[in-house]
Amino acid sequence: MRPKLSPLALAISTVLAFGAPALDAATAPDPAPEPAAEAATETAAETQSEAERGGAADAKSLGAITVTARRREETLLEVPVSVTALTEPALERLNVTDLSNLQGQVPNLTIYAARGSSSTLTAYIRGVGQSDPLWGVDPGVGLYIDDVYVARPQGALLDVLDVDRIEVLRGPQGTLYGKNTIGGAIKYITKPLLPDPSANVRATIGSYRQADLRVSANLPLGSDAVVARITAASLNRDGFGRNLRTDQPVSDKEILVARGTLGFYPSEDLSIVLAADWMDDQSGVRGAQMLVRTDNALAPAFPPPVPFNRFDPARTLPLASRYDVRNGMPNVNDTEMKGASATVNWRIDDSWYFKYVFGWRRGETATNIDFDTLPNIIADVAADYRDRQTSHEVNLNYDGGGAWTGVLGLYVFDGTAGGTVRNNFFNASFGTTNGEVETSSWALYGDWTWRFSEQWSTTLGLRYTDEEKKATVLNRAFSNATFTVPIATLANFVDTVDFQNWSPKLSLEYRADPTTLYYGLVSRGFKSGGFNIRANTAAVPLSARPFDDEKVTSWEIGTKRALANDTWFLNAALFYNDYRDVQLSVFTQFIQPNGQPAFFGDFTNAGKATIKGAEVEFQGRLGERTTLTGMVAYLNAKYDEFIDRGVNVADLQKLTNAPKWQSSLTLAHVWDAFGGQLEGRVTGAYQGAVWPTTDLSIDIYQTGYTLWNAGLIWRADGNPWTFALQGSNLTDKAYRTTGYNIPALGILTGFYGPPRQYQLIAAYEW
Repeated sequence: MRPKLSPLALAISTVLAFGAPALDAATAPDPAPEPAAEAATETAAETQSEAERGGAADAKSLGAITVTARRREETLLEVPVSVTALTEPALERLNVTDLSNLQGQVPNLTIYAARGSSSTLTAYIRGVGQSDPLWGVDPGVGLYIDDVYVARPQGALLDVLDVDRIEVLRGPQGTLYGKNTIGGAIKYITKPLLPDPSANVRATIGSYRQADLRVSANLPLGSDAVVARITAASLNRDGFGRNLRTDQPVSDKEILVARGTLGFYPSEDLSIVLAADWMDDQSGVRGAQMLVRTDNALAPAFPPPVPFNRFDPARTLPLASRYDVRNGMPNVNDTEMKGASATVNWRIDDSWYFKYVFGWRRGETATNIDFDTLPNIIADVAADYRDRQTSHEVNLNYDGGGAWTGVLGLYVFDGTAGGTVRNNFFNASFGTTNGEVETSSWALYGDWTWRFSEQWSTTLGLRYTDEEKKATVLNRAFSNATFTVPIATLANFVDTVDFQNWSPKLSLEYRADPTTLYYGLVSRGFKSGGFNIRANTAAVPLSARPFDDEKVTSWEIGTKRALANDTWFLNAALFYNDYRDVQLSVFTQFIQPNGQPAFFGDFTNAGKATIKGAEVEFQGRLGERTTLTGMVAYLNAKYDEFIDRGVNVADLQKLTNAPKWQSSLTLAHVWDAFGGQLEGRVTGAYQGAVWPTTDLSIDIYQTGYTLWNAGLIWRADGNPWTFALQGSNLTDKAYRTTGYNIPALGILTGFYGPPRQYQLIAAYEW
C-alpha cells in the first residue's frame, strides 16, 4: 500500500516536483581556522546582515552560512554530510527557545523532554537514540556545548541563550568528533568574542505568567588582546498543570543560567579561550495524565477511570486537564549543572593548525517520580543522580591550499555517574537501586580529503575507540520507607567490561559546477555497552551480565544545490542503516514465588534492525521580500531480529521514536511599517504516528498531528529596538511525547507536549 502523505508533506512534495530551488555557491571562507577575534568579527557581521534582512534574506546568504561539521569552516553548500544549521536570526524567527523546539525544523529528528522532568533530554535521529536517563547509559545522539561533549541527559534540554548557531548532524559521527555518537550530534555553539564592546537585553512575558530576562555583554578588557563575555538569564513560567491536592504548579519553569567567557589573543596565530557555565533548575515535576488504571484496594477513593480509547474520543479520562495530577510526593525536581572549558588554537604555519579542548562538567539531580499520579503510595520513587566528567581533545587540521585537507585527533574521556533510587511500591515493598558507573575512554581518529581533480574528491576516515566501563551495584530490599533496615540483597556486584571498535568512513564527492554537489558515503557508528543498574540477580540472575555494544553501518547518497539564479537552496539525501544489537530499556515484570507479578527494569539488546529513509530541505525566495522554508522526511524502520525467550518476534515489534513522516513549511514576509521592518511568518509542522515506549502500549501510541506556530517581529530602522509577538501550538493540539505502562503496578500514564502559548518580547542591543 502506498504510504499516505500528510497535507504538509503533499504540499512540499508538489513544490519539489516542479524544481524546488536551493542555496548559493558563494565563495567559501578559508577552511583553515582564523585568529579567534578576527574570525568572530566576520561571523558577527554576517549574522547581523542576515538579521537585518529578516525572513526575506537574500538567498545568497543562505549558501554562505558557515558550519564546522567537518572540524573546519565550510559553507552548507560545500559540506558533503547531512547537516542542518540554524543561525541566531533563524532561531529567533522560529521562536526556538530550547532544544525541544528543534522538533519539526530538522528532518528525522525527534526531541522532547523525558518522562517526569521538563529539562531532561530525549533525542533520536533517524530512529537511533536513547530514552532512559539512568546513569551509565550512553545517549545515541551526542550533545556538544561548543566542542565539549555533554554525557548526562539531566538538564541537557538546553535553553537557547546567547547562541551563534545550532548544528544538527545526522548519521554516525566518529571520525571527526571527540565522543563517538552513533545516531548523530547536536552542536550548541555559543556566540564568539568580539573586539568591540556590545550588550543585549531581552525580556519576555507570556502565557502561564511567563517572565524571562536574558542579558549579555561583550567587554574588551583594555585592548583587543583580552575580551570577556558575560551572559545571564532568569527563566520563569507557571505550570501547565497543578497538583490538585497541594495547588502547587507542575510542568512549570524556574531556571537560572549564567555563562562567562574570557579570551586571550597574544598574537594573530594564538588564542586561548576560557569558559564557565552554571545552571540551576528548580522547576517542579512534569505533569502526566492517567490514561487507565486497574482497580487497586490501596486506592478506594480513586476507582478506575473509563478506559481511554483513541478511536472513541467521547470516552472521558480521569482528569479534564492533560497536565493536572494528584501526586502524594513532594514537588521536587531540582537539577544543577556546572562546567568549564579551555580551548587553545594555534596556527603553526600556513598549513597546520593545532587545537586543544579541555572540558570539565558536574551535575546533580534530586527528583521525585510519582508514577501513579495519585496521593496513595502505589509507585513512589525518589531519585538522586550525580555525575562528573573530564575530557581532553587534541586535533591537528591540515589545509595547504592544495589537493589535501584533513584532521587528526586524540580524545580522552573520564566520567563517573551514579546515584540512588528509592522505590516504594504500595507502601509494602521497599527497595533501592544504588551504585555508579565509571567510564574511561580514549580514541584516535582521522578524516582526510583528497581532491584528485577539479570536480572529484574522496574522503577517508577511521576511528579506533577503547572504552572501559566499571559498574558498582548494590540493590537491596528494606523493611520500611525509612530505607534504613535492609532485609534482602537483590544485586551486589562489581564488574568491568571493555569495548574496542574500529569505525571507518569512506565518501566520494562530485561537484558538477560551482552550485551543485553530489556525494555518497558509507560510515559506521558505535555505542559501547554496559550494565543494567536496575539488576535484580535474586529474581533474574542474568540481569548482572553486561549488555553488548551497538553498531550502525550507514550508506547515504545526497545532493546540495543552488537553483533559480542562486536564490534557493536544496539539500536532499537517501540513506540505509544496518542497525545491530539495538540497546533497549524495558519496563517489564517477573513472577514472584507467591505467583504475583513484580516490576523489573530490564536493559537488553534487541537484535537487528533496518532503517532507511529520505530527507529534503529547501529554503529560498518567492519574491523580493517573501521566503519559503520547508523539509520532508521519510523513515522506514523495522526489526529484522528481536529474540524474546528464544523466539524471533521481530514482526510484532516497533522501533520507538521513529515516525514514518515528518514535514514542515514556514512562509515569511517583510513589510515596511512604523518606521522599521515588520516580519511575519507562519509555520506548520507535521509529525507522523509514533510509538514512544518499548512496551508498545496502544494507549501511549501517538497518531500523526500538525502543530501551527506564527510570529511577528518588528525591527526599528537605525536603532537597537526589536519587538516580537510569538505564538506556538495555536490550535492547542493535545499530543503525547511519552508515557509509562507498568501493568504489574497498575500504571498507564501519558506525558504531553506544551499547550498553546503566546509571548511578547522586547530586545535592546547596543
